[in-house]
Amino acid sequence: MAPPTTTQSKASTLQPAQGSENGDFLMALGKRVRELRNRRGLTRKQVSQEADVSERHLAQLEAGEGMFAPQIDEPTERRLIQRFLERLPRHRLEDLVFRLMRDFGHEEKGRRMRIALIGMRGAGKSTLGAKLAAETNNRFVELDSEIEKDTGMPLGEIFSLYGQSGFRAIEKRTLEKVLKENERAVISVGGGLVSEKETFDDLLSHCYTVWLKAQPEEHMSRVMAQGDFRPMEANDQAMEDLRRILEAREPLYRKADLVLDTSGSSVEESFAKLKATLQANLQ
Repeated sequence: MAPPTTTQSKASTLQPAQGSENGDFLMALGKRVRELRNRRGLTRKQVSQEADVSERHLAQLEAGEGMFAPQIDEPTERRLIQRFLERLPRHRLEDLVFRLMRDFGHEEKGRRMRIALIGMRGAGKSTLGAKLAAETNNRFVELDSEIEKDTGMPLGEIFSLYGQSGFRAIEKRTLEKVLKENERAVISVGGGLVSEKETFDDLLSHCYTVWLKAQPEEHMSRVMAQGDFRPMEANDQAMEDLRRILEAREPLYRKADLVLDTSGSSVEESFAKLKATLQANLQ
């Protein structure tokens, strides 16, 4: 009997999706890949080059028209996963484990009922957060305000009395209380919370997070437009300092579920984008 041709061999190892279960899976997978690509502002060509797959295959995948490879037996599957994990640097491995537990854990549905806005001052967290809470009939919680209410002191006084580490401990305790008391809420947190790993992990695990980002100049101008000139007082290097802080925190902010750039947008434009993005990703 003649050996199968190359075309026949490929056909025997790849089968089109059969049945509604496989078809539904492919459609959901394609939608997820397309959403992630668009969210990052990447073209199909860029993604295909980075992932080392053809642009045509990526287009088919996004359209839900991919092909299913033959089923892999469990021992082989475990070996492949193990080889992949062994190649990851430790910090990437920890991040991967955390994301898997967050996105596929049993509390995922509850996590999506709380929206947390993160980012630097002047990004629009308070303004957009209050509007979103009113629109969705949820409570709006500003974590810094909760800290002041619980301690009976303004933030500046807390820092003066307890220092940075003392404030972060109070911030962590207040966040835990807010999460425990509110199954549904829109929460705005201080820009530096992301620097405290345990506190930030708690937020990521219990809230659907959105990073509101903007250009450094807009962060500064928005804060000053609110009548707060402290960032510029006695500091000629304020803008450069702000850029350095943003650069240092960006990898942390990017752990958010969504990224929304408010640069050059009015409040209404930013709010419309926020609503549309959340509706598209929380369906």
